[in-house]
Amino acid sequence: MTTNPGSPAPAKRAILVITSQVVRGGISGRGLTFALERLGHPVWFLPTILLPWHPGQGPGTRMTADMATFSALVADLIASPKLSEIGGIVTGYLGNPAQAPEIAKLVKAVKAASPDALYVCDPVMGDTLGEEGRLYVPEPTAEAIRDHLVPLADVVTPNCFELGWLTQREIGSELQALAAARSLGVERVLVTSSPAMRRNSISNLLVTPTGALAAEHVTVADPPNGTGDVISGLLLAWLMAGASDETALMRAAASTFELVARSVKKGADELLLAEEQASVAKPMALISSRRVMEARGRA
Repeated sequence: MTTNPGSPAPAKRAILVITSQVVRGGISGRGLTFALERLGHPVWFLPTILLPWHPGQGPGTRMTADMATFSALVADLIASPKLSEIGGIVTGYLGNPAQAPEIAKLVKAVKAASPDALYVCDPVMGDTLGEEGRLYVPEPTAEAIRDHLVPLADVVTPNCFELGWLTQREIGSELQALAAARSLGVERVLVTSSPAMRRNSISNLLVTPTGALAAEHVTVADPPNGTGDVISGLLLAWLMAGASDETALMRAAASTFELVARSVKKGADELLLAEEQASVAKPMALISSRRVMEARGRA
């Protein structure tokens, strides 16, 4: 079908965001919703927990809906005649393990209404601390993400610690990260903060059915929280736009790096998404990319 010159571009499809909500800051649902709407996507947002700010900013009250209420919200969404509006889903931080099977029901319902909808699971559960890693959610919550959500995902976006925890493998090199990603059995895995080839660099390793791609950039000291949320959402948005795996990775990585670099330069303790929103749509940062050769011959 041809498009007449001057005719409006097709409307972008809605994205369902299921993660935590903070009152202050640019992490999690706040950052994701802003970034996705900046790219033109309507957003459906189901919060899993309400916090005043990121826990790294200091102690704060946690508000999690009781499961009867959360389940009722999920049931309302599943029954909505507008469910087919959704073309993508991204899930992140959970308030408790019982939310995972309810979220899985909702993901399946969206997929039934829109079989081409893409689901990105960001398994927010832990991180590397010094030389060691740690879970910062209760183990039953991490297990619920692993058992109920990861198997449904089209894309999983763990950091190195999360990938190691999910696969029970050591992640000390790029090839170990690649092999662990393959073992998840998910079509696409984006390993954020993967071991880089260059010193003082960070790599984002995207493992796909046809190969593996690495996007590297220099390390930014003391980055604000929320980078995993942003890169997961942006990768989803570019894949939904029909971009190739490489293009989607490069655009998502460039935007995230540029947001971090600009926020740190201004001394911010949070990602300056509103102030630096041009970085979301049209990043100027240069990111190096390369194909990663696999031991079994896949390039």
